[in-house]
Amino acid sequence: MQTYKAPLRDMRFVLHELHDSSALTKLAGLQDVSAELMDSILDEAAKVAEQVLLPTNAPGDEIGCVLENGVVRTPDGFREAYDTFRQGGWTALAADPRYGGQGLPESLNKLVEEMICSANLAFSLYPGLTHGAYQAIASHASDELKNTYLPKLVDGTWSGTMCLTEAHCGTDLGLLRTRAEPRPDGSYTISGTKIFISAGEHDLTENIIHLVLARLPDAPGGSRGISLFLVPKFLPTADGRAGARNGVTCTALEHKMGIKGSATCQLTFEDATGWLVGTPNTGLATMFTMMNSERLSVGIQGLGVAETSYQSAVAYARDRIQGRGLGGVKTPDQAADPIIVHPDVRRMLLTIRGYTEGCRALGGWVARQLDELQRSDDPQARQRAEDFTALMTPVVKALFTDLGFEATNIGMQVYGGHGYIRDNGMEQLVRDARISMIYEGTNGIQALDLVGRKLPQGAGRMLRTFFHPVNEFIETHSAHPQLGDMVKGFAKAFGALQLATGQIAATGAADPEEAGAAATDYLRLFGLVALGFMWLRSAVVAAGKLSRPDSDAAFYKAKLTTARFYMERILPQVGGLLVTIKAGKSAMMEMDEAAF
Repeated sequence: MQTYKAPLRDMRFVLHELHDSSALTKLAGLQDVSAELMDSILDEAAKVAEQVLLPTNAPGDEIGCVLENGVVRTPDGFREAYDTFRQGGWTALAADPRYGGQGLPESLNKLVEEMICSANLAFSLYPGLTHGAYQAIASHASDELKNTYLPKLVDGTWSGTMCLTEAHCGTDLGLLRTRAEPRPDGSYTISGTKIFISAGEHDLTENIIHLVLARLPDAPGGSRGISLFLVPKFLPTADGRAGARNGVTCTALEHKMGIKGSATCQLTFEDATGWLVGTPNTGLATMFTMMNSERLSVGIQGLGVAETSYQSAVAYARDRIQGRGLGGVKTPDQAADPIIVHPDVRRMLLTIRGYTEGCRALGGWVARQLDELQRSDDPQARQRAEDFTALMTPVVKALFTDLGFEATNIGMQVYGGHGYIRDNGMEQLVRDARISMIYEGTNGIQALDLVGRKLPQGAGRMLRTFFHPVNEFIETHSAHPQLGDMVKGFAKAFGALQLATGQIAATGAADPEEAGAAATDYLRLFGLVALGFMWLRSAVVAAGKLSRPDSDAAFYKAKLTTARFYMERILPQVGGLLVTIKAGKSAMMEMDEAAF
């Protein structure tokens, strides 16, 4: 049985103590957002996640979605859960009040997202994609489209999708064939077929709003000739209701390894009516508003599933008795000791914990910078925030999902044979987590984005938003009375990141294959160092709080212990990654294609 209780204490640590939520009140629209308000919202979100969404997770996996005559039915309980979710205002949390939103910070919204993903990853895709569609429309559409569609997306009565992929092209969207023909009234006729469309058809909302990439008749070839169109399932009436059916049909439902409660559809557009979002032939850049939002959200998916794996594995390890502790009997009144006493089980549990709490801290830093980007009145602060979030987006997406999948596998290992059978729900977490490494751009694509676009941009301007704070932290805390040795060890790992960055800069500029060969290892190295930085910052906070008589001693001691485990048992992996990066491309590129 899957175990999940929202980790509210650690979420509050990240939000208030590590990233100083009080500073949010200096940003536009957040003057009245107090710590108490955010805590109360987290409390209520936890109730929804634990009491409404978690009970639908395993049954949703068993039942899956069903397609009949172009209509998709979600699993039993999903509609009721969605109605509760929508009526509670959760779809409006971080949306603009002009369209009915609550205007709350992304720092808070991302923590709520994590809870939803932990409780039911398949369910999370429906409101998650809607929020991404909201952001794209809010950023690029005409006022008429905004006023028509955004209030319905914000209140959750309508939902959203993004329609990119076609059967003959995945990441290479320059090959897409979906066509858009202009009409005299300013609308367009959209024709083509899209595949792998999450939430493309379902029974949760009154209407579904598709954001579709298509090509105009006179468009240039490749990705430069792509435009973005808004295509509703039902055409809105004059009074804003869902009216006549548009030319959009679900022609197939994918039978997937996991996230079976999420409808992954093949959609056919036959002379469907759509409206241009943005300007002609800039659709890919426009869609990146939604794509980058979704990439960060997919990273949160990896974190969310990892947290459920951790809690479930801990509960099992405390309950399962097997063997005796290597250091002596721990529970003489039982026939055997619980497996949590064994070093290797503790290694597994602490590894997952090191991943989850580190990723939560790093995700909180990125979310905090999203708030700066969206709300700061300081142009320089907005530019720094834009650079930082752009740099960290591929890291969050790839690292969090890699570690999320590792965490679910480790959690299943804690269960032993009981993890391999369906009854305990661990194998579902493994299957669900696996997709996060693939969609929204595979993790290999994220690594190429990091080394090919983000590192060289502006002569390393983006890198400075990470490197400079790390350097400053090391200089400030290298003589810390309790953590100085830990800081010095981290400084060596940061030095490895600097050397790897220099290696790629030196070889990749002359030979793109060298950068490509190093990309995945470099992203992993970068991510592990970023988590190390978060663990050190967390440890400094925890050490300072322990000196107070009224401190939450057990929490802060556990934070310090996990930080030490991360520094001693996980961060040293960067040394091997540096050696791998320095080895270059030859071993992988010299192989004749025919020899594979």
